[in-house]
Amino acid sequence: MAGKDIAIQGVDGEFKGYFASPGTGKGPGVVVIQEIFGVNAVMRTIADEFAARGFFALAPDLFWRLEPSVQLTDKTDAEWKHAFDPMGRFDQSKGVADIQATVSTLRATPGCTAKVGAVGYCLGGLLAYLTAARTDCDASVGYYGVSIQDHLAEAGKIRKSLMLHVAGKDQFVPPEAQKKLIEGLKGNPHVTIHVYPEMDHAFARPGGAHYDKANAELANGRTATFFRQHLS
Repeated sequence: MAGKDIAIQGVDGEFKGYFASPGTGKGPGVVVIQEIFGVNAVMRTIADEFAARGFFALAPDLFWRLEPSVQLTDKTDAEWKHAFDPMGRFDQSKGVADIQATVSTLRATPGCTAKVGAVGYCLGGLLAYLTAARTDCDASVGYYGVSIQDHLAEAGKIRKSLMLHVAGKDQFVPPEAQKKLIEGLKGNPHVTIHVYPEMDHAFARPGGAHYDKANAELANGRTATFFRQHLS
């Protein structure tokens, strides 16, 4: 079944999200949290793939206050420049509030089991971490999240399961930041961290400059198992 854009009611107003349903019409939910490129073809494909595996998937447009419906690729310098503009102005706290609204929208969807997870990439990886700390989401996964090491004061608020996929050679998360992240979270029993030593940022983005099929499949398999454990 093809996905569609739907309206999500947030605390600051209505915004859109890309919604894909499982063929069975029932199952848990998953919030797909965007990269800096918006709810583009990559995010929509991820949502479709989750729907094919039995989830209600919803990717909210978190840049709606700045530039609604932006859809960029990672293929040109101009698009990269464009993408970093809303990233620089983005209010993370409002973004997390929008994710909470998205979780609530999924829980209210007919057929949803009321168990809802979240998975995010890049900027979305950071937001997945903050989602685990600040929302009632049941389980969260972050891929190569940026700046998580700057938010470790919130680690104690994480009461639901969180899995982080860390790229060992991430150009946006240097070794000292990774060390701080791992040290800061190792005492939390709810957190699982997987490190992919030779991988650069966005190694799981199909078609991206650093895409690595083997490691992407390993990370995605771990994510699938994690969600089966915590959302079923």
